[in-house]
Amino acid sequence: QVHVVESGGGLVQAGESLSLSCVASGSIFTINGWAWYRQAPGKQRELLASITSGGWSNYADSVKGRFTISRDIRQNAAYLQMNNLEPEDTAVYLCKVDGRARDGVLGGERTDYWGQGTQVIVAS
Repeated sequence: QVHVVESGGGLVQAGESLSLSCVASGSIFTINGWAWYRQAPGKQRELLASITSGGWSNYADSVKGRFTISRDIRQNAAYLQMNNLEPEDTAVYLCKVDGRARDGVLGGERTDYWGQGTQVIVAS
């Protein structure tokens, strides 16, 4: 099984920055990529940014230019640097890992593994 844990959330003032971390652990065979989502109360889950193991990244228009996604393959980790935060960024931030768990000596099926999320609150 693969476990995903996010950290780094908190309470900040508008205009400040936060850096979120996402670490995968357990019986990892391979990781194809990571993605950060957020979910605010009463709103649909929103894809913010994604990055492949090879380093290709994509961003939602709502965060382009303010958020930066990166990854550390050796640490099985991804990060989300969030700058110039706005009250509208208040949400639970979740990490999704696209990968395969070990199944004997080979990898199992390609699966999305989710963390529990980390809360970000931006005060005006």
